This record gives sequence, C-alpha cells and structure tokens, in this order.
Amino acid sequence: MSSESDSGTHTFEITGYSHKKGIGVGGFMRLPTFTLGGFDWSVRFYPDGVNEARKDNVVAALELMNSNTEAQLPMQALGRTDLLVGASAQGKGLFKSCDVTRFVSLSVPRAAFELLGSLCRYIVNDSLKIQCDLTVDRRSRLPEIEVPPCDMMQHFGNLLKEKKGVDVTFLVGGETIQVHRIVLAARSPVFKVEFFGRMRESGTSRVTVEDMQPEVFRALLHFIYNDSLPDMGGLEGNDYRDMMWHLLAAADRYAMDRMKLVCQSAICWNLDVGTVATTLALADQHNCDRLKDACIEFIASPTNKDAVAATQGYASLKRTCPSVFIDLFERNSKISKHR
Repeated sequence: MSSESDSGTHTFEITGYSHKKGIGVGGFMRLPTFTLGGFDWSVRFYPDGVNEARKDNVVAALELMNSNTEAQLPMQALGRTDLLVGASAQGKGLFKSCDVTRFVSLSVPRAAFELLGSLCRYIVNDSLKIQCDLTVDRRSRLPEIEVPPCDMMQHFGNLLKEKKGVDVTFLVGGETIQVHRIVLAARSPVFKVEFFGRMRESGTSRVTVEDMQPEVFRALLHFIYNDSLPDMGGLEGNDYRDMMWHLLAAADRYAMDRMKLVCQSAICWNLDVGTVATTLALADQHNCDRLKDACIEFIASPTNKDAVAATQGYASLKRTCPSVFIDLFERNSKISKHR
C-alpha cells in the first residue's frame, strides 16, 4: 500500500442463495456498507443479472455511497479463506455519487457459476461468499476547482445596455430602440426571416412595430438578451396581469416559445374569478394549451364555477368565442364526472 492509497479486504456472506434467485432482472441485494479511505462503499449483488443483456449472469458491482474517488477492485468468490477459486474482475475508474450506474463489476454466467460452485465448494450449504479487495486513491480527495455558473446571458444583456455594435433601429410607439439584428435573429425565427429576408432585399435598417407598447417591446428584448423577464416588482394587481398578457401576445407574435411558457406560468399563478374567462379566451387566441387547461380546471372547481359564470368575462366568452365555450362545457362535464 502506497502513502497515497488505502487498501482493504472485505468479505460478505449471502445465505439462502437459492432463494435469492428469481427476484428479476435488475433486482439486487445491497450488501452491508463498509468504510475505506474515508469513503463509504457497498456491493450490489444481482442474482438474475443487472439488465436484459446480462440476464443470464450473476453480477456483483461496487458502489460508492458518498463522494468522488478512484478505486481498483478485484472481486473473487471464495469458500475457504485459504482457497481462492471462481471468477474475478479488476478495473479502475472514477466513481461519482451522482452517477451510480458507473460500477466496476464482476459478471459470471449463472450456469457456469453454479456448476463451479458445487464442484469447487464456494457455494456451501446454500451460502455464497464474496470477497472485495479495494484500493482507494486518496489523491482524488483534493479539493475540486469550482466552475462558476454560465454567465453568457449576462454578457448578452450588457450588449443591450451598452448599445455597442447595434445595427438595426426599431420604431415603437414613437420611441427609437436600437438592437443587434444577429442576436434577435438567433432567438426568434420571425426576426430571422425579417432581417435576412425582406430587410436584406430592401437594404433598410429601420423597422416599425405596430400595435405594441414600448415597455412591452423592451421587456421582449430583455428576454431575448437575458433569457429572463425584467424585474416587474413595481407592477401589482391589474397592471401586472395586463403586462403579462401583453408579453404573452408578444412572445406568440415572435415565436418565442420559452418566453411564451414563462408568461403562461406567471399568468397561471395569478388566476382569479374575475379574469379567468378573459384569460381563457386569450389562451385560445395564442394557442396556449397549458394555460387553457389551467383556466378550465379553475373554472370547473366547485368553489369557482358559479362565481365565474356571473362575470362579464364569462358572458363575453360565451358570446364571442363559442367554440371555446363549447370546449369549456364539454371538458367541464368530463372533469365533474371524474370528481
């Protein structure tokens, strides 16, 4: 044993071996945990194989129980301490507690294993012994170098703030907003077609955005550059709800699917009796199936049903969106039956 490693031998006895068979492929017994080199280890025993590819094999595999290290594993089946017989396997690998499928294992065809077990007497009185000789490399216990989380979106966000290299100008509600066309094209297929199709042919670098408020467009840009919505802590109640509705429409307009889901989630958390019918109509208009399901579930609730039906939004939904109302009625009936 070197000064940089710890070694040890551990022996386990499995009694009633014949009764352990038949638990199924992938079924295993975890043998008692032992400690070596400052780490906890265990052996998994698969009497019917670890997977379909090895279903005709008996498998024993070493598992690291707590943290990363390196280990060498020779494993042998034995009947007497002075007579080593049977099969063995040896290997070296980096064991990670977050990746328990990486084992150094011993795999032996079951038929040969049981035949040799009877002849060589390492299956005695229906008991099997497994010996694990383990060497732990202590060098792997050195502190790991922490890698900070990805800050790519922060750098893109700085591009938007600093306005360096901007090459296209948007006119939104009387305001001028400058951006980088390559960034917008990378994030939105609609912008990609606009910038590298029609605009390239016309040679213009100015775009007028109709039917959108400047603050909504700026929030859209914030998501494009930062992959998150801007802080809207100053908005509350109806103002917050209206902004999320506008952002959902903007995300749908520019095919920003992730932003669309983020908006749906935020709206879903703020559903109420007074606005859920209007939200349902909006969800249908912008093909938001998840938000639509949430609205129907909310309306179908026994505690909300009558109150929602008394709102102007519900009456408007019934009058202007008959197909949505029929869908609501049918799904409402199904939900009620399952309750």
